[in-house]
Amino acid sequence: MEYSVLNNGVRIPMEGFGVFQVPEAVTEQVVSDAIDAGYRLIDTAAAYFNEEAVGKAIAKKISDGTVCREDLFITTKLWVQDAGYEPARQAFDTSMRKLGLDYLDLYLIHQPVGDYYGSWRAMEELYEAGKVRAIGVSNFYPHVLTDLCLHAKVIPAVNQVELHPFFQQSDALKVMKSFGVLPEAWGPFAEGKHGIFKHPVLVEIGAKYHKTPAQVILRWNVQRGVVVIPKSVHRERIAENFSIWDFVLSEADMAEISKLDIGHSEIVDHFDPEFVKMISGWKIHE
Repeated sequence: MEYSVLNNGVRIPMEGFGVFQVPEAVTEQVVSDAIDAGYRLIDTAAAYFNEEAVGKAIAKKISDGTVCREDLFITTKLWVQDAGYEPARQAFDTSMRKLGLDYLDLYLIHQPVGDYYGSWRAMEELYEAGKVRAIGVSNFYPHVLTDLCLHAKVIPAVNQVELHPFFQQSDALKVMKSFGVLPEAWGPFAEGKHGIFKHPVLVEIGAKYHKTPAQVILRWNVQRGVVVIPKSVHRERIAENFSIWDFVLSEADMAEISKLDIGHSEIVDHFDPEFVKMISGWKIHE
């Protein structure tokens, strides 16, 4: 496992395990499997409806001696419904109760919608109080991230955005780097689009290293300085996705993968007014 250092000096694993769209009924087991496989970063969110199951898996693995709490890096996210100063503070407390944790490693604003400045002020206070080790954002495109970084007291430590071979966001990465914000990739496998797991370029590169296309994809992002959070509900695939630390892609292979970029997302359009309306109206609690 390799680590990076956030802009506040906190160490973060370069690979974690994500639980987006993982059913609550199996979340506890798959998170336990991930920890057994070596993952130490676990990424969830209030809007994933599985924080409690993540918390149970963490408690189990600490209890049985597999890990210490200090070994783990736990992330959750604030949903749009709870944007704003007071709602964000309340939402943080709710997430902490569900996770069963005394402190959080990383708290993210899930979407740049609603009163995210009010949310950020609350998160800055939570950070200064030691309740969370780092705070960051998700889905903040360059112009929005720049705005926040220029006016916030605490610069975001992380920006979690869509990053994979077909949507590489090189310009966005440059903006993040200029502010010292670490990029983290959601959807690192492009949700299976473009036949990514059988793509001839990725298959050919993988064959050189005796690795699968999935392992090549993750290694490519890591070598770009991007934290990756793949997900799976299959124990074998969970372990396979973690086996990326025994090889390094050549510059030529990195260049070949760079040619796959189509320059836009085929998963979600954050610039679509209808999408903004949809997530603004999506309630995760009463």
